[in-house]
Amino acid sequence: MSRAFSVLRRAQSGQGMVEYAFILVLISLVVIVMLITTGGQIKNLFSDITYTLNNAAGL
Repeated sequence: MSRAFSVLRRAQSGQGMVEYAFILVLISLVVIVMLITTGGQIKNLFSDITYTLNNAAGL
């Protein structure tokens, strides 16, 4: 009986790792989609900041 519980506990532990992997993949996909959709805006923001800093420094 003890052996059966040991096997069951290991199986549940493996299941938890798979669930964490799925969550990590889902979060990664959301971040990638957000970067793709807002990438141009972020690039423009950094370009504007660079332009402003260069003009303020007299470059």
